[in-house]
Amino acid sequence: MRATPLPPGDLAPRGATIEPFYAGLIGEQAAALARAGRVVVPMHYGQPTQGAPATAVAAAERALARAGQSVPLGYYESPDLKARIARHYRETYGVEVTPARILLTMGASAALVATFAALFAPGDRIALARPGYPAYRNALAALGREIVEVDCGPEAGFRLTPAALARLPATPHGLVCASPANPTGAVLHRDELAALLAYCRERGIRFVSDEIYHGITYAGRATCALELDDEAIVVNSFSKYFRMPGWRLGWLVVPERFAAGLSNYLINFFLTPPAISQHAALGAFDDPAALEAALPAYARNRGLLLDALPRLGFRDVVAPEGAFYFYVGVGHWTDDSLEFCRRMLDATGVSAAPGIDFDPVHGGRTIRFSFAVTTPEVERAIEALAAWLPRA
Repeated sequence: MRATPLPPGDLAPRGATIEPFYAGLIGEQAAALARAGRVVVPMHYGQPTQGAPATAVAAAERALARAGQSVPLGYYESPDLKARIARHYRETYGVEVTPARILLTMGASAALVATFAALFAPGDRIALARPGYPAYRNALAALGREIVEVDCGPEAGFRLTPAALARLPATPHGLVCASPANPTGAVLHRDELAALLAYCRERGIRFVSDEIYHGITYAGRATCALELDDEAIVVNSFSKYFRMPGWRLGWLVVPERFAAGLSNYLINFFLTPPAISQHAALGAFDDPAALEAALPAYARNRGLLLDALPRLGFRDVVAPEGAFYFYVGVGHWTDDSLEFCRRMLDATGVSAAPGIDFDPVHGGRTIRFSFAVTTPEVERAIEALAAWLPRA
């Protein structure tokens, strides 16, 4: 029997309804203002503005010049890149990871979707810190997994703890943990991460460690979950530290027994990541100094905002230990962070992400600034906000 077609114009969804990515709505408004000739300081998206390292661009150019000869540019998974990522874990964390455990993905987003689909069943309970990255919540909802949010506000230092997990009414099947975290920049110290991993290991909770902001910290490096537990699922990407967000390339590190099954999900959902990006990523590893070059600018921007944001009137300003975000309170001005961000952008040209992206409960009273922009842009934003906020 054939399915009855939808009436023309009837696009009622058959799947789960998920929330928009509200920062994207602000991005659309910012782009429209820029097209109209306005100067916009883009602090809504968490993406570096310095661009990919020159060695990555040069590697991509070489690959394009040799396309069709010895360089594959079709569907492709680079064994050389997997080996180079394995070397990265050995050199950076002292962890031995075989290339067979590394899966190349279409950014960290594809890695997360495949992990949620392959390792958890519909109805499984997955714990998340709140505030947290909205795509965790939205992807899990779309896949029919049950979301269990754990409130980790400023009073908890934006950190997830075993004690907070123990207060849940039922043990979750999985936990997604990001350190450094989006939107807060909170970093779990080694003993804190070890305690979480031990809690999950003792209770059979699958631990998914989102390490996309590793390499961007302000007081020592972040601890990799694999240093403490070889069974952790690790997600990473070339989007942040490597400054290649538009190249859409990430990776997973998984126990070897999961690799074939997860690979099946990845290839059916996404085929392979862009071949040209894989060639570029190999080049990105060739100049460590270029990778580190963005960090002093982030640190300068962090210092400027740490001084300015409280003076401008923002509340709960906590110094981020990693990533490139400030997550601040605006509840004395509004309980509608999306509308506040729209007004602020229109009046000042400064864009920020509304807190409802990251916290569906308290996020109407918070917003997130990304400081992965240039220092002159941060200075321009502070000046524009100082002129507008008294009238907000």
